[in-house]
Amino acid sequence: MSFAKKVPKITDPDVQGLHHTGHESWHAFEIMAEFVDATERLKEITPAVSIFGSARTPEDHPYYKLTEEIARLLSDAGFAVISGGGPGIMEAANKGAFPGLAPSIGLNIELPHEQQANPYQDVSQNFKHFFMRKVMFVKYASAYVVMPGGFGTLDEVMEAITLIQTGKTLKMPIILVCEPFWRGLIDWIKTTLVNEKMISPEDLDLIQIIDEPAKIVEAIFKHYETRGFKLSAAEERVQLYL
Repeated sequence: MSFAKKVPKITDPDVQGLHHTGHESWHAFEIMAEFVDATERLKEITPAVSIFGSARTPEDHPYYKLTEEIARLLSDAGFAVISGGGPGIMEAANKGAFPGLAPSIGLNIELPHEQQANPYQDVSQNFKHFFMRKVMFVKYASAYVVMPGGFGTLDEVMEAITLIQTGKTLKMPIILVCEPFWRGLIDWIKTTLVNEKMISPEDLDLIQIIDEPAKIVEAIFKHYETRGFKLSAAEERVQLYL
């Protein structure tokens, strides 16, 4: 029997782990660079409204046309409009804002089946990481307008609600549009989450449902009429720790 020390090969798990650790360290710098680049490009766009919704909504759909109208009213009212930069509702949001007074912003994501950026963007920012893109949706928003959508839209709106509920970001309007689409979800929240004491009844106050474009703009202004859109130093510190 040989007691010679075994020399590790590159295929050994421990050695592979060392290489993996080195790759993860460089990946952290890549994430940092993405955050710095996005922050530098977007820091002047406030006040802004993030609009979420399905990438699958065709141009001739009523949801698309409604999104376009909402985005145009928001832009003309002085709000930069932020979307995910792709097709469907994202395109409608950018298209509506593009001819307006305030900028149309696209936060584009690199996907395995590449997302095609829509052409209606005054500022087009690209992301590799979903979580970094989601930070930017929240970081510069004064309100969220949520159109019908799928898993991605549900993920974005639930994260926004959670950040406000837990005090990790400032309280701001979260407006769901197209009441029939959201009715089942809201009923489930009321009858299951509240009744099972998974959330407090007052948490429902974090969400509004408004279908008329002009009333959406009015609701956002009403929320800020006594405090304005500029953040205090304390509020800016809160936003640093999203």
